[in-house]
Amino acid sequence: MVVIYTDKITPRLRYACGFVFWEQMKLEWMLTEDENCPISHPSFFINYSTKQIKSAHAFIRPHGLLHQTGIIEQNPNVKKKVDGAALLFPTENDSLGFDLFSAVFYLLSRYEEYLPYVPDSYGRFPHEKSIAFQNDFLHQPIVNIWISRLVDVMQAQVPELHITKPDFQCRISYDIDMAWSYKYKGLLRNLIGFIKKPEIKRWRVLLGLEPDPFDAFERMDSAHEKNHTTCIYFFLMARRLSRYDKNIRVFKKSMQKLIRTHAEKYMVGLHPSWRSHRITRLLAKEKRALEEISGIKIFTSRQHYVKWQLPKTFQRLIENGITEDYSMGYGSINGFRASVASSFYWYDLEKEEATPLRLHPFCFMDANCLYEQKLNVEESEKELMYYYDITRQYGSAFIPVFHNHFLGSDHDFNGWIALWERFLQTSKSTP
Repeated sequence: MVVIYTDKITPRLRYACGFVFWEQMKLEWMLTEDENCPISHPSFFINYSTKQIKSAHAFIRPHGLLHQTGIIEQNPNVKKKVDGAALLFPTENDSLGFDLFSAVFYLLSRYEEYLPYVPDSYGRFPHEKSIAFQNDFLHQPIVNIWISRLVDVMQAQVPELHITKPDFQCRISYDIDMAWSYKYKGLLRNLIGFIKKPEIKRWRVLLGLEPDPFDAFERMDSAHEKNHTTCIYFFLMARRLSRYDKNIRVFKKSMQKLIRTHAEKYMVGLHPSWRSHRITRLLAKEKRALEEISGIKIFTSRQHYVKWQLPKTFQRLIENGITEDYSMGYGSINGFRASVASSFYWYDLEKEEATPLRLHPFCFMDANCLYEQKLNVEESEKELMYYYDITRQYGSAFIPVFHNHFLGSDHDFNGWIALWERFLQTSKSTP
């Protein structure tokens, strides 16, 4: 049991404590406004106030963020420790040297993304404006690291506490934006494509003389079976083509067959179209189409191009029955967008309440390596393994993002198949 004394119990504090103690330690916990609350044994007593309470095992001086309401301009101080770890909302003369609960809440709620910012070229929150990037901890699951250190403090003082670290799992995810490069697009699209980029390969594929360069599905399926891989596929279901929605039309029998065969073997989720971000009614139509084709209820999603905006995108997902979202990462750089390597429930700052929408962060995407960070295959593999290892050390789930066209026969992606195969083997053999 963990008992936290505070001057005032708020939804924000309740949310932060729930994540820290129940989700990350599987410990029963309670908040109290009674400083003389009877404490059963074994329990860890935290004083989260400005008072001095001698019986407390730990004293955390509150910053004030968790007693506020509404969205107010915040400029959290960041202090670097000798070991290189960053501390948000640093304090003095207390047990941890910073307000852990405010720091966790600030990062998980994505508070900074509610504040005014100049969007990037895709209309997204730019990673360069994040506190994690500006203070050089985007590459660290700093929330998990803080909690790991708190566990050490707690066990040193109350060894009888039974703290359970969440089990680690690796789940490969795939965004199916373009299932095929040439096949099943129709004569007109292929003619336009040929005019823009004349190449004989297109016609050889259409005549059945060689495989479509983006068709890697049999290879992927075989590798998953061999390595007993847990994975999830996100299908782009855009009904109209646009600059960023270039999928095969969902009414094509080939596309429907691809979706059905994958839904029989794997978890399948919605990849909401670019246009659905602007035209609200499209999300419901795309979700319904995926459900009808797959024959299953869809409750999972990842935003196309990782384009989302707080709070409206997540509010809309909840309204449409999505309970699990995998969009918590950047489409411009690899790293921990929410500074955490564990899933968590989204807190709606606009409504000041925790929601039933669970967010599953990703910290590695193949497209970020190639297109945004300009890494070669060797550098990309090194980055992949770094994020896998640090997530396995501190977090509970590693969910890399791959695309089928990286794993086909297109020469632009030479080396990625071997990288991906080595990773599947590594993740299989890791205890």
